[in-house]
Amino acid sequence: MDKEMIISSYNSVVEIALLEDKKLVELHKQKANTQYNVGDVFLGQVKKLMPGLNAAFVDIGHKKESFLHYTDMGPQLASVMKYSNEVSSGTFNHQLLDQFELQADINKNGKVAQVIDKKQNLLVQILKEPISTKGHRLSCEITIPGRFLVLTPFMNSIAISKKIANTEERNRLFHLIESIRPKNFGVVVRTAAEGKKVAELHEEINSLAEKWKLIFNQMYKAKPPIKLLSELDKTSSLIRDLLNPSFSKIITNDREIYEGIKLYLHNNLPEKIDIVQFYKGSKPIYDALGVKKQIKSSFGQTSTLPSGAYIVIEHTEAMHVIDVNSGPKSPKVDQDTAALQVNIEAAEEISRQLRLRDIGGIIIIDFIDMRNNDHKAELYKRMKEFMENDRSQHTILPLSKFGLMQITRQREKPEVKINTAETCPSCSGTGKTNPSVLLVDQIERDLDFIFQTRPPKDIRLVVHPFVYSFLSKGIWKYQRKWFFKYHKWVKLKEDQDMPMIQFAFFDGPHEEIKL
Repeated sequence: MDKEMIISSYNSVVEIALLEDKKLVELHKQKANTQYNVGDVFLGQVKKLMPGLNAAFVDIGHKKESFLHYTDMGPQLASVMKYSNEVSSGTFNHQLLDQFELQADINKNGKVAQVIDKKQNLLVQILKEPISTKGHRLSCEITIPGRFLVLTPFMNSIAISKKIANTEERNRLFHLIESIRPKNFGVVVRTAAEGKKVAELHEEINSLAEKWKLIFNQMYKAKPPIKLLSELDKTSSLIRDLLNPSFSKIITNDREIYEGIKLYLHNNLPEKIDIVQFYKGSKPIYDALGVKKQIKSSFGQTSTLPSGAYIVIEHTEAMHVIDVNSGPKSPKVDQDTAALQVNIEAAEEISRQLRLRDIGGIIIIDFIDMRNNDHKAELYKRMKEFMENDRSQHTILPLSKFGLMQITRQREKPEVKINTAETCPSCSGTGKTNPSVLLVDQIERDLDFIFQTRPPKDIRLVVHPFVYSFLSKGIWKYQRKWFFKYHKWVKLKEDQDMPMIQFAFFDGPHEEIKL
């Protein structure tokens, strides 16, 4: 799979677009002055206990108190509390944990009031960004991530990525990490560590241990709330977590980001340093590289598929509901096969939309009804394949007897919402219409359907004069492009009475082709 990352920086806002096989699959935005990022570590103070929710509210310095649920406190909570108290009071003065005595694990089914007190100093890490009226979600299970390894304090376990399937390699990594990890630190071995030499892994463990020392130094005799460690900015963290040999391009219009990425690649993946490019064009980078057009076509309530089918995405208070419709251009096959084809095409687009919009919670998909049980099993299998590249935790259930598919998906940040409707030029802003940049795509999609299903003797396209000028300009005008594709000349006619973003096809002088 070919992957590209396009990074646009303007007015202290950085936008990151991730493309897979030229298709936009993720969109991230970060303001330069953001003080609270997922992964940041704080010394906070417990402000309220909520026995009914089995949770606590913690002050980390944000205007909204952050939420810490019992299940996110982790089994090692007693060790975390002891360490937080002793370091912030100055009674423990060792930078690493080799002199620290770990405490017994707490009961995983216990109650918050049994394990924690109000005004307790607590080492916490941001797990999720604020969503709607909720503050940050926190965890006491601290992780310090690197490219190959993740350091987990107050543990002595080693976990190896399930994607490393080779038994010999898993054993090699286990024994290697066991010999070099610091005492009372657990390690998670990431997929990228496969095949790496001991020197590289030892260097990264030392680097992650230095970050823990920085946490200790910031926390020593400190009063909460205080930030102890900042996660990398979103650009660097995405590169650290995602970059693999399938990446073909990283393009940015910001010189500082460009130099930073080159330095990161030089230190970690020198063989990939040539994929970084600095954009110098006069047009905005998203416009020049086609990202803006994809954003316009991907967001909105309805998303149209190449076959003419479409999906409708509705957001309710409790869940997201997605409806799949075949549209007027059904494939020329039997009904069961046509339903399967449309459903599989919709499933691929839905998996992309979930990542792109970062839709979380409960998602209900109403696919086109299928009677064949083999087809239902095939759709379930393909949906799981399409969701494999989704880094968020998710669970997919097979189709129910009502033909509904249920998905739960974890979300770490607010859902991405972009209004793609433009003010209608025909009604001076009293209504809304689809983006004008997609008009040519709609024309070409209908042309494809006409020539595949009922090739006419003569075909005429009637459009507004402005659209006529656009389609017929230049040596390589659209008519010539269509002629080479369909081997038939499409006549263009302008009509002043035609709304600017509408068009019509005619077979002969007066017979309109109805789609």
